[in-house]
Amino acid sequence: MFSQTDFVHMERALALARRGMYTTDPNPRVGCVLVKNGEVIGEGFTQPAGQDHAEIRAMKDARSHGHDLRGATAYVTLEPCSHFGRTPPCANALIEAQVGRVVAAMEDPNPQVSGRGLAMLRGAGIEVRCELLANEAHELNIGFVSRMTRGRPWVRMKVAASLDGRTGLPSGISQWITGEAARADGHAWRARASAILTGIGTVREDNPRMTVRAVDTPRQPQRVLIDSQLDVPPDTQILAGAPTLIFCGNLDHRHAERASALRDRGAEIVPLPNPAGKVDLLGVLKALGERNVNELHVEAGYKLNGSLLREGCVDELLVYLAPSLLGMDSMSMFSLAAPPTLESRVKLTFHAVDRISDDVRILARFAPRTAAGSETDSGAEAGLDPVSPPVSN
Repeated sequence: MFSQTDFVHMERALALARRGMYTTDPNPRVGCVLVKNGEVIGEGFTQPAGQDHAEIRAMKDARSHGHDLRGATAYVTLEPCSHFGRTPPCANALIEAQVGRVVAAMEDPNPQVSGRGLAMLRGAGIEVRCELLANEAHELNIGFVSRMTRGRPWVRMKVAASLDGRTGLPSGISQWITGEAARADGHAWRARASAILTGIGTVREDNPRMTVRAVDTPRQPQRVLIDSQLDVPPDTQILAGAPTLIFCGNLDHRHAERASALRDRGAEIVPLPNPAGKVDLLGVLKALGERNVNELHVEAGYKLNGSLLREGCVDELLVYLAPSLLGMDSMSMFSLAAPPTLESRVKLTFHAVDRISDDVRILARFAPRTAAGSETDSGAEAGLDPVSPPVSN
Protein backbone atom coordinates (compact mmCIF):
# COMPACT_ATOMS: atom_id res chain seq x y z
CA MET A 1 0.00 0.00 0.00
CA PHE A 2 1.06 3.57 -0.64
CA SER A 3 0.97 6.11 2.17
CA GLN A 4 -0.80 9.44 2.10
CA THR A 5 2.64 11.05 1.94
CA ASP A 6 3.37 9.05 -1.21
CA PHE A 7 0.18 10.39 -2.81
CA VAL A 8 1.01 13.97 -1.89
CA HIS A 9 4.48 13.82 -3.43
CA MET A 10 3.29 12.03 -6.58
CA GLU A 11 0.55 14.62 -7.05
CA ARG A 12 3.25 17.27 -6.87
CA ALA A 13 5.32 15.35 -9.43
CA LEU A 14 2.30 15.27 -11.76
CA ALA A 15 1.83 19.03 -11.31
CA LEU A 16 5.46 19.51 -12.30
CA ALA A 17 4.99 17.26 -15.33
CA ARG A 18 2.12 19.46 -16.51
CA ARG A 19 4.53 22.37 -16.74
CA GLY A 20 6.02 20.62 -19.73
CA MET A 21 2.64 20.28 -21.48
CA TYR A 22 3.72 22.41 -24.45
CA THR A 23 7.48 21.84 -24.44
CA THR A 24 8.58 18.21 -24.04
CA ASP A 25 7.19 16.89 -27.32
CA PRO A 26 7.98 14.32 -28.67
CA ASN A 27 9.24 13.15 -25.29
CA PRO A 28 6.72 12.38 -22.54
CA ARG A 29 5.73 14.94 -19.92
CA VAL A 30 7.44 13.81 -16.72
CA GLY A 31 7.85 15.31 -13.26
CA CYS A 32 10.10 14.27 -10.38
CA VAL A 33 10.22 15.10 -6.67
CA LEU A 34 13.11 14.09 -4.41
CA VAL A 35 12.32 13.65 -0.71
CA LYS A 36 14.69 12.92 2.20
CA ASN A 37 13.81 12.73 5.89
CA GLY A 38 10.35 14.06 5.11
CA GLU A 39 11.70 17.15 3.31
CA VAL A 40 11.44 17.92 -0.39
CA ILE A 41 15.03 18.50 -1.47
CA GLY A 42 14.69 18.71 -5.25
CA GLU A 43 12.12 19.09 -8.03
CA GLY A 44 12.19 19.00 -11.81
CA PHE A 45 10.30 18.30 -14.98
CA THR A 46 11.44 17.15 -18.41
CA GLN A 47 12.92 19.88 -20.59
CA PRO A 48 12.65 20.16 -24.40
CA ALA A 49 14.02 17.21 -26.38
CA GLY A 50 17.76 16.82 -26.03
CA GLN A 51 17.86 18.53 -22.65
CA ASP A 52 17.57 17.20 -19.08
CA HIS A 53 14.89 14.71 -18.10
CA ALA A 54 12.86 15.28 -14.94
CA GLU A 55 15.06 13.13 -12.70
CA ILE A 56 18.23 14.93 -13.75
CA ARG A 57 16.63 18.34 -13.19
CA ALA A 58 15.48 17.30 -9.73
CA MET A 59 18.93 15.98 -8.79
CA LYS A 60 20.60 19.16 -10.03
CA ASP A 61 18.09 21.20 -8.02
CA ALA A 62 18.85 19.22 -4.85
CA ARG A 63 22.60 19.44 -5.29
CA SER A 64 22.45 23.16 -6.01
CA HIS A 65 21.07 23.57 -2.49
CA GLY A 66 23.74 21.35 -0.93
CA HIS A 67 21.63 18.25 -0.35
CA ASP A 68 23.05 14.72 -0.21
CA LEU A 69 20.92 12.41 -2.36
CA ARG A 70 21.93 9.18 -0.65
CA GLY A 71 18.88 7.41 0.77
CA ALA A 72 16.39 9.84 -0.76
CA THR A 73 13.08 8.80 -2.34
CA ALA A 74 12.44 9.79 -5.94
CA TYR A 75 8.81 10.22 -6.99
CA VAL A 76 8.65 10.19 -10.78
CA THR A 77 5.58 10.13 -13.02
CA LEU A 78 7.13 7.72 -15.54
CA GLU A 79 9.59 4.87 -15.17
CA PRO A 80 13.17 6.23 -15.36
CA CYS A 81 14.66 5.53 -18.78
CA SER A 82 17.25 2.79 -19.16
CA HIS A 83 18.63 3.54 -22.62
CA PHE A 84 20.89 6.08 -24.28
CA GLY A 85 18.88 8.43 -26.49
CA ARG A 86 19.71 12.10 -26.78
CA THR A 87 20.56 11.95 -23.08
CA PRO A 88 22.08 9.26 -20.80
CA PRO A 89 19.81 6.84 -18.87
CA CYS A 90 18.09 8.36 -15.83
CA ALA A 91 18.06 4.97 -14.08
CA ASN A 92 21.86 4.99 -14.06
CA ALA A 93 21.93 8.51 -12.64
CA LEU A 94 19.62 7.53 -9.78
CA ILE A 95 21.75 4.46 -9.04
CA GLU A 96 24.93 6.55 -9.01
CA ALA A 97 23.25 9.05 -6.67
CA GLN A 98 22.49 6.13 -4.30
CA VAL A 99 18.85 7.01 -3.78
CA GLY A 100 17.11 4.55 -1.48
CA ARG A 101 13.66 4.33 -3.03
CA VAL A 102 11.94 5.09 -6.34
CA VAL A 103 8.18 5.43 -6.71
CA ALA A 104 6.98 5.55 -10.33
CA ALA A 105 3.45 6.34 -11.47
CA MET A 106 3.62 3.97 -14.45
CA GLU A 107 5.96 1.89 -16.55
CA ASP A 108 7.37 3.47 -19.69
CA PRO A 109 5.54 2.10 -22.76
CA ASN A 110 8.65 2.71 -24.88
CA PRO A 111 9.84 -0.79 -25.94
CA GLN A 112 13.41 0.37 -25.29
CA VAL A 113 12.50 0.77 -21.62
CA SER A 114 9.28 -1.08 -20.70
CA GLY A 115 10.27 -2.26 -17.22
CA ARG A 116 14.03 -2.33 -17.79
CA GLY A 117 14.58 0.90 -15.89
CA LEU A 118 12.75 -0.43 -12.85
CA ALA A 119 14.64 -3.72 -13.11
CA MET A 120 17.98 -1.86 -13.17
CA LEU A 121 17.02 0.03 -10.02
CA ARG A 122 15.94 -3.13 -8.21
CA GLY A 123 19.14 -4.85 -9.33
CA ALA A 124 21.10 -2.06 -7.65
CA GLY A 125 19.31 -2.70 -4.35
CA ILE A 126 16.92 0.24 -4.60
CA GLU A 127 13.38 -0.24 -3.33
CA VAL A 128 10.97 0.26 -6.26
CA ARG A 129 7.22 0.76 -6.29
CA CYS A 130 5.04 1.43 -9.31
CA GLU A 131 1.43 2.21 -10.31
CA LEU A 132 0.78 5.16 -7.98
CA LEU A 133 -1.69 7.55 -9.69
CA ALA A 134 -1.09 5.63 -12.91
CA ASN A 135 -4.33 6.78 -14.55
CA GLU A 136 -3.38 10.42 -14.09
CA ALA A 137 0.09 9.81 -15.50
CA HIS A 138 -1.38 7.90 -18.44
CA GLU A 139 -3.79 10.71 -19.31
CA LEU A 140 -0.98 13.24 -19.22
CA ASN A 141 0.95 11.22 -21.82
CA ILE A 142 -1.89 9.54 -23.69
CA GLY A 143 -0.34 10.48 -27.04
CA PHE A 144 3.11 9.15 -26.13
CA VAL A 145 1.53 5.89 -24.95
CA SER A 146 -0.40 5.64 -28.21
CA ARG A 147 2.66 6.18 -30.37
CA MET A 148 4.75 3.70 -28.40
CA THR A 149 2.12 0.94 -28.31
CA ARG A 150 0.24 1.43 -31.61
CA GLY A 151 2.71 3.29 -33.79
CA ARG A 152 0.20 6.10 -34.33
CA PRO A 153 -0.77 9.28 -32.50
CA TRP A 154 -3.74 9.72 -30.21
CA VAL A 155 -6.32 11.49 -32.38
CA ARG A 156 -8.56 14.12 -30.85
CA MET A 157 -11.26 15.60 -33.09
CA LYS A 158 -12.47 19.06 -32.08
CA VAL A 159 -15.90 20.35 -33.11
CA ALA A 160 -17.79 23.50 -32.10
CA ALA A 161 -21.54 23.28 -32.58
CA SER A 162 -24.93 24.58 -31.59
CA LEU A 163 -27.07 22.63 -29.18
CA ASP A 164 -28.73 20.88 -32.13
CA GLY A 165 -25.35 19.72 -33.41
CA ARG A 166 -24.84 22.24 -36.24
CA THR A 167 -21.47 23.75 -37.03
CA GLY A 168 -22.48 26.57 -39.39
CA LEU A 169 -25.22 28.13 -41.46
CA PRO A 170 -26.20 26.64 -44.85
CA SER A 171 -24.12 29.44 -46.43
CA GLY A 172 -21.02 28.11 -44.66
CA ILE A 173 -20.75 30.94 -42.12
CA SER A 174 -19.56 29.48 -38.81
CA GLN A 175 -17.70 32.23 -36.96
CA TRP A 176 -18.47 32.32 -34.16
CA ILE A 177 -20.82 29.71 -32.69
CA THR A 178 -19.12 29.38 -29.32
CA GLY A 179 -17.87 32.16 -27.05
CA GLU A 180 -14.42 33.60 -26.57
CA ALA A 181 -13.61 31.46 -23.52
CA ALA A 182 -14.41 28.25 -25.40
CA ARG A 183 -12.31 29.36 -28.36
CA ALA A 184 -9.36 30.08 -26.06
CA ASP A 185 -9.81 26.67 -24.45
CA GLY A 186 -9.73 25.10 -27.90
CA HIS A 187 -6.42 26.82 -28.55
CA ALA A 188 -5.02 25.30 -25.35
CA TRP A 189 -5.87 21.87 -26.74
CA ARG A 190 -4.19 22.84 -30.00
CA ALA A 191 -1.09 23.90 -28.09
CA ARG A 192 -0.65 20.53 -26.36
CA ALA A 193 -0.86 18.63 -29.66
CA SER A 194 2.13 17.63 -31.75
CA ALA A 195 0.25 18.42 -34.96
CA ILE A 196 -2.99 20.00 -36.17
CA LEU A 197 -4.79 18.38 -39.11
CA THR A 198 -7.41 19.85 -41.40
CA GLY A 199 -8.76 19.27 -44.90
CA ILE A 200 -8.88 21.15 -48.17
CA GLY A 201 -12.59 21.88 -47.69
CA THR A 202 -11.92 23.86 -44.52
CA VAL A 203 -9.02 25.68 -46.16
CA ARG A 204 -11.22 26.71 -49.09
CA GLU A 205 -14.10 27.85 -46.90
CA ASP A 206 -12.29 29.57 -44.03
CA ASN A 207 -8.64 30.07 -45.07
CA PRO A 208 -7.53 29.25 -41.49
CA ARG A 209 -4.04 29.71 -40.08
CA MET A 210 -4.28 26.59 -37.90
CA THR A 211 -1.91 28.06 -35.33
CA VAL A 212 -2.08 28.58 -31.57
CA ARG A 213 -2.90 32.21 -30.81
CA ALA A 214 -5.25 32.49 -27.82
CA VAL A 215 -2.78 31.03 -25.31
CA ASP A 216 0.94 31.50 -24.77
CA THR A 217 3.03 28.67 -26.19
CA PRO A 218 6.76 28.36 -26.92
CA ARG A 219 6.14 26.32 -30.07
CA GLN A 220 3.59 25.86 -32.84
CA PRO A 221 2.34 22.34 -33.68
CA GLN A 222 3.10 20.90 -37.09
CA ARG A 223 0.33 21.78 -39.55
CA VAL A 224 -1.02 18.88 -41.60
CA LEU A 225 -3.34 19.16 -44.60
CA ILE A 226 -5.33 16.42 -46.33
CA ASP A 227 -5.61 17.49 -49.98
CA SER A 228 -5.99 14.58 -52.40
CA GLN A 229 -5.67 16.68 -55.59
CA LEU A 230 -3.32 19.41 -54.35
CA ASP A 231 -6.03 22.03 -54.74
CA VAL A 232 -4.75 24.27 -51.94
CA PRO A 233 -3.97 27.80 -53.24
CA PRO A 234 -0.28 28.69 -52.77
CA ASP A 235 -1.22 31.99 -51.10
CA THR A 236 -3.43 30.43 -48.41
CA GLN A 237 -2.69 31.22 -44.76
CA ILE A 238 -2.03 27.63 -43.70
CA LEU A 239 1.17 27.70 -45.78
CA ALA A 240 2.52 30.82 -44.07
CA GLY A 241 5.40 30.49 -41.63
CA ALA A 242 6.61 27.00 -40.75
CA PRO A 243 6.41 24.27 -43.42
CA THR A 244 3.04 22.56 -43.81
CA LEU A 245 2.86 18.81 -44.38
CA ILE A 246 0.44 17.97 -47.18
CA PHE A 247 -0.82 14.43 -47.77
CA CYS A 248 -2.22 13.93 -51.26
CA GLY A 249 -3.44 11.07 -53.43
CA ASN A 250 -1.75 10.09 -56.67
CA LEU A 251 1.03 12.56 -57.48
CA ASP A 252 1.76 12.51 -61.21
CA HIS A 253 2.51 14.88 -64.10
CA ARG A 254 -0.94 16.46 -63.81
CA HIS A 255 0.01 17.84 -60.40
CA ALA A 256 3.62 18.76 -61.15
CA GLU A 257 3.04 22.49 -61.51
CA ARG A 258 0.85 22.67 -58.39
CA ALA A 259 3.37 20.66 -56.39
CA SER A 260 6.20 22.94 -57.48
CA ALA A 261 4.31 26.06 -56.42
CA LEU A 262 3.50 24.56 -53.03
CA ARG A 263 7.07 23.45 -52.42
CA ASP A 264 8.15 27.01 -53.20
CA ARG A 265 6.00 28.02 -50.23
CA GLY A 266 7.89 25.53 -48.05
CA ALA A 267 5.27 22.76 -48.08
CA GLU A 268 6.30 19.13 -47.83
CA ILE A 269 4.17 16.93 -50.06
CA VAL A 270 3.67 13.25 -49.30
CA PRO A 271 1.67 11.12 -51.77
CA LEU A 272 -0.26 8.48 -49.86
CA PRO A 273 -3.09 7.24 -52.09
CA ASN A 274 -5.72 4.69 -51.24
CA PRO A 275 -7.17 2.42 -53.98
CA ALA A 276 -9.63 5.20 -54.96
CA GLY A 277 -6.81 7.68 -55.50
CA LYS A 278 -7.73 9.70 -52.41
CA VAL A 279 -5.64 9.86 -49.25
CA ASP A 280 -5.06 6.74 -47.15
CA LEU A 281 -6.12 8.13 -43.78
CA LEU A 282 -4.87 5.23 -41.68
CA GLY A 283 -1.60 5.53 -43.60
CA VAL A 284 -1.47 9.18 -42.58
CA LEU A 285 -1.61 8.19 -38.91
CA LYS A 286 1.17 5.65 -39.40
CA ALA A 287 3.30 8.24 -41.20
CA LEU A 288 2.71 10.79 -38.45
CA GLY A 289 3.64 8.22 -35.82
CA GLU A 290 6.91 7.66 -37.66
CA ARG A 291 7.43 11.44 -37.48
CA ASN A 292 7.11 11.31 -33.67
CA VAL A 293 3.64 12.87 -33.51
CA ASN A 294 2.12 11.98 -30.14
CA GLU A 295 -1.19 13.86 -30.16
CA LEU A 296 -2.98 14.80 -33.37
CA HIS A 297 -5.59 17.56 -33.09
CA VAL A 298 -8.19 17.52 -35.87
CA GLU A 299 -10.19 20.60 -36.87
CA ALA A 300 -11.90 19.84 -40.16
CA GLY A 301 -15.24 19.95 -41.94
CA TYR A 302 -18.03 17.41 -41.75
CA LYS A 303 -16.83 15.44 -44.80
CA LEU A 304 -13.29 14.78 -43.58
CA ASN A 305 -14.60 14.30 -40.03
CA GLY A 306 -16.93 11.61 -41.31
CA SER A 307 -14.17 9.93 -43.31
CA LEU A 308 -11.82 9.86 -40.32
CA LEU A 309 -14.55 8.35 -38.15
CA ARG A 310 -15.50 5.72 -40.74
CA GLU A 311 -11.85 4.72 -41.17
CA GLY A 312 -11.38 4.24 -37.42
CA CYS A 313 -8.89 7.08 -37.10
CA VAL A 314 -10.40 8.93 -34.14
CA ASP A 315 -9.83 8.19 -30.46
CA GLU A 316 -11.87 10.92 -28.82
CA LEU A 317 -14.15 13.83 -29.61
CA LEU A 318 -13.65 17.29 -28.12
CA VAL A 319 -17.03 18.95 -28.59
CA TYR A 320 -18.00 22.48 -27.60
CA LEU A 321 -21.75 23.05 -27.50
CA ALA A 322 -23.18 26.55 -27.52
CA PRO A 323 -26.63 27.37 -26.09
CA SER A 324 -28.15 28.13 -29.49
CA LEU A 325 -30.03 26.44 -32.33
CA LEU A 326 -29.18 26.68 -36.04
CA GLY A 327 -31.80 24.42 -37.62
CA MET A 328 -31.86 21.27 -39.72
CA ASP A 329 -30.56 22.79 -42.97
CA SER A 330 -27.34 24.00 -41.36
CA MET A 331 -24.01 22.15 -41.52
CA SER A 332 -23.56 19.02 -39.44
CA MET A 333 -20.60 17.85 -37.39
CA PHE A 334 -19.98 14.62 -39.29
CA SER A 335 -20.91 13.07 -42.60
CA LEU A 336 -22.07 9.66 -41.41
CA ALA A 337 -24.73 7.32 -42.69
CA ALA A 338 -27.57 6.47 -40.34
CA PRO A 339 -27.24 3.04 -38.70
CA PRO A 340 -29.78 0.39 -39.68
CA THR A 341 -30.76 -0.17 -36.03
CA LEU A 342 -30.35 1.64 -32.73
CA GLU A 343 -28.32 -1.30 -31.46
CA SER A 344 -25.73 -0.72 -34.20
CA ARG A 345 -25.33 3.00 -33.55
CA VAL A 346 -21.91 4.37 -32.70
CA LYS A 347 -21.64 4.57 -28.93
CA LEU A 348 -19.39 6.79 -26.86
CA THR A 349 -18.76 7.48 -23.20
CA PHE A 350 -18.39 10.90 -21.63
CA HIS A 351 -14.84 11.09 -20.32
CA ALA A 352 -15.31 14.65 -19.06
CA VAL A 353 -18.05 17.28 -19.20
CA ASP A 354 -17.25 20.85 -18.19
CA ARG A 355 -18.76 24.27 -18.51
CA ILE A 356 -16.60 26.87 -20.26
CA SER A 357 -18.31 30.21 -19.58
CA ASP A 358 -21.63 30.01 -21.48
CA ASP A 359 -20.67 26.87 -23.43
CA VAL A 360 -20.28 23.20 -22.54
CA ARG A 361 -17.16 21.17 -23.34
CA ILE A 362 -17.53 17.42 -23.76
CA LEU A 363 -14.64 14.99 -24.07
CA ALA A 364 -16.11 11.73 -25.36
CA ARG A 365 -14.39 8.45 -26.16
CA PHE A 366 -15.62 5.60 -28.29
CA ALA A 367 -16.91 2.53 -26.52
CA PRO A 368 -15.02 -0.63 -27.53
CA ARG A 369 -16.77 -3.89 -28.19
CA THR A 370 -16.09 -6.99 -26.17
CA ALA A 371 -15.53 -10.36 -27.79
CA ALA A 372 -19.28 -10.99 -27.54
CA GLY A 373 -20.03 -7.72 -29.28
CA SER A 374 -21.36 -5.76 -26.30
CA GLU A 375 -19.92 -2.37 -25.41
CA THR A 376 -17.64 -1.68 -22.49
CA ASP A 377 -17.36 1.64 -20.73
CA SER A 378 -14.27 3.26 -22.24
CA GLY A 379 -12.07 3.43 -25.31
CA ALA A 380 -13.07 3.21 -28.95
CA GLU A 381 -15.82 1.81 -31.14
CA ALA A 382 -15.26 -1.37 -33.15
CA GLY A 383 -12.77 -0.52 -35.86
CA LEU A 384 -10.85 1.78 -33.53
CA ASP A 385 -8.03 0.61 -31.32
CA PRO A 386 -8.14 2.47 -28.01
CA VAL A 387 -5.30 2.98 -25.58
CA SER A 388 -6.60 1.54 -22.31
CA PRO A 389 -5.28 3.27 -19.20
CA PRO A 390 -3.59 1.23 -16.48
CA VAL A 391 -5.22 0.91 -13.07
CA SER A 392 -3.71 2.62 -10.03
CA ASN A 393 -3.04 0.71 -6.83
